[in-house]
Amino acid sequence: MSNYYYLVAGLPTLSLDDGKLSYTVENFKSELYPSLSDKDKKLIDLFYLKFDNINLLKLLKDKDAGVDERGNFSAEDLLLLIEAVRQGDAREKKFPSYLYDFVALYLQSAGEEHFVAEEALAAAYYAYAMKCGNRFVSRWFEFSLNVNNILSAFISRKYKLEIAPRIVGDTEVCELLRTSNARDFGLGEQLEYMEDLQRIAEMDELVEREKKTDLLAWKWLEDESFFNYFTVERLFVFLLQLEMIERWISLDKEKGSELFRQMIQHLKEEVQIPEEFRK
Repeated sequence: MSNYYYLVAGLPTLSLDDGKLSYTVENFKSELYPSLSDKDKKLIDLFYLKFDNINLLKLLKDKDAGVDERGNFSAEDLLLLIEAVRQGDAREKKFPSYLYDFVALYLQSAGEEHFVAEEALAAAYYAYAMKCGNRFVSRWFEFSLNVNNILSAFISRKYKLEIAPRIVGDTEVCELLRTSNARDFGLGEQLEYMEDLQRIAEMDELVEREKKTDLLAWKWLEDESFFNYFTVERLFVFLLQLEMIERWISLDKEKGSELFRQMIQHLKEEVQIPEEFRK
């Protein structure tokens, strides 16, 4: 395992309440990434793949769409990947296998009633990342998947929506969320953060709910990486925390409230919600 004494020692201390940053997710890639071993670069690539996922979805719908340049691949790269799948060409090793599989699924299933491209891609991404071979990074992606799914399950139950279609992934936790009628979905003893998530889901204010979720994730990252002093895991944690702070700097309460209203309106249009929730 590589150690990055000078890199880690030179990193600033981060807090979720920081109002400005000396580093960004983008310049982490340009300034720190080149110093990593090839093996560790692949782990950091897993983080940046989230931007490739978003870009890929955009380009599948519109080949001229603008893309987020923080990803691992350029728009040209992703368009070549899409065309390679269309033509049935062999996969290039530089692309993760799940991207090829998803594009093939998208081309086959787009337009079908129950196909949700974003959810299908997220499920493929998490499954791929959880098999990365690094225990900490794999557990982070499992934790992140659990948090997103559990909050979705609690909120769906709160608004009397069907839960199963809103669960992403194929794990034991996913299956319990889809099938259990227990108050804690049968996960109370299995996941120590289950009660925290239940309390978070009960919050009506979206911005506060998002902040509590990030605080929970921040604590998990700090606790689980406590003994990873100068390793790639510490850099991975720094990158995740950096992204959280960047998001909060760009998101104010007014924007969060508007996002919440949009989300509720979308739910109203998607399904029939009881009258008491239509206020």
